Amino acid sequence: MALSVKLKVFEGPLDLLLYLIEKNKIDIYDIPIVLVTEQYLDYIKQMETEDMNIMSEFLVMAATLLDIKCKMLLPKEVNEEGEEEDPRAELVQKLLEYKMYKYMAYELRDRQVDAGKSWYKKPMLPKEVAEYKFPIDYNELIGDVSLARLHEIFKSVMKRQEDKIDPIRSQFGKIEKDEINIEDKQNYIEEYMKNNKYFSFRELLEKQGNKLEMIVTFLTILEMMKQGVITIEQEDIFGDIMITSSLAA
Repeated sequence: MALSVKLKVFEGPLDLLLYLIEKNKIDIYDIPIVLVTEQYLDYIKQMETEDMNIMSEFLVMAATLLDIKCKMLLPKEVNEEGEEEDPRAELVQKLLEYKMYKYMAYELRDRQVDAGKSWYKKPMLPKEVAEYKFPIDYNELIGDVSLARLHEIFKSVMKRQEDKIDPIRSQFGKIEKDEINIEDKQNYIEEYMKNNKYFSFRELLEKQGNKLEMIVTFLTILEMMKQGVITIEQEDIFGDIMITSSLAA
């Protein structure tokens, strides 16, 4: 009578490899690929399964192990940094990741078991007790605090609030953007030129309301000079700039 041996069931090829490494007490970073491959193929030969999807996963890993075994026999390849490449590196990385996920699954399973042992009991207080509210005695609550004492407490609270205010930033006003249209400013200057054929640039700037209007006026004057609408002359370096307009009144 033949002896029947029941094989350990593994979740996948990585599970089997991890089992062989732990069984042989092998350093996962230095796997003896020949030994592991032989034991892995022995297990494959003894497998009895009709599910080709499962079997194909184990066969793919067997082919991978044989490929690594062949590469280990050949001269080692050198990468761009001049270091020798280990054909087992990718397999080691996959085994480490699988091992981490496997033990995390064990931890979650243990927590689920522990949580199943916890029981929760809803409160059994009568409705009258749960809805009861203690009466408040305001005289007892206030005690010997007088109206003057309450006023002092209020002033101290307000002072603490005032101390939190930045004395500098709190004085800042609201910054608003001035919208000045260059076309409108040019129309204004053209109207001004129709009545003033020869005028001072300083006088024109003095008629502007703010700094931004002065800048826009200056840019407009430059553009009109470029277009040949006006001519500009200055007798001295720091003298007043005089503008002559060619616009008809």
